[in-house]
Amino acid sequence: MPERFGRQRKYALGKTSGKANIENNLAQLGIQLSDSDLKKVTQRIIELGDRKEVVTQADLPYIISDILDSNTIEDKVRIENYVLTHSKNLNPSVTLKLSINGESFEEHAQGDGQYDAFMNALKKVYKQKKMELPVLTDYAVRIPPGGKSDALCETVITWSYNDKEFKTRGLDSDQTVSAIKATQKMLNII
Repeated sequence: MPERFGRQRKYALGKTSGKANIENNLAQLGIQLSDSDLKKVTQRIIELGDRKEVVTQADLPYIISDILDSNTIEDKVRIENYVLTHSKNLNPSVTLKLSINGESFEEHAQGDGQYDAFMNALKKVYKQKKMELPVLTDYAVRIPPGGKSDALCETVITWSYNDKEFKTRGLDSDQTVSAIKATQKMLNII
């Protein structure tokens, strides 16, 4: 027993994680979920494990936040595909394909960084549609304490739209992809 040595039993999280394993990890964090939310969290952890992502107990609040936010939003705007490029001595660029209410658009843009290039391509699409995008007012990236280079990132973006502020969050091991996920949530809120 690890307790004999002043240690605590740890339950690994990954593609073979089961409901009981995840419940034990959540209990250690003082988190309790409904059966349906627990099933969704379990499924996400298995998906991350299948992608060879390392999931730690500290990642669980981020995963839960991402799943519960995602389930409240209807997808009328879908980011279908994107290619992010970043090369030495060249401006980062993005080719983006998205659908708005079933209508497909593809754009390419450059920017100061990959996310800036992504937003520039998105602005081109919204300009074609004569639609206005919210203004990004704050951008924060967090990783769990003790996270390593492969840790899951949570990006929380604050937007201003029609004199109101709101936040969206995305979760991924890649910071730019995490921001894109948060942006897709924003597109479906406005």
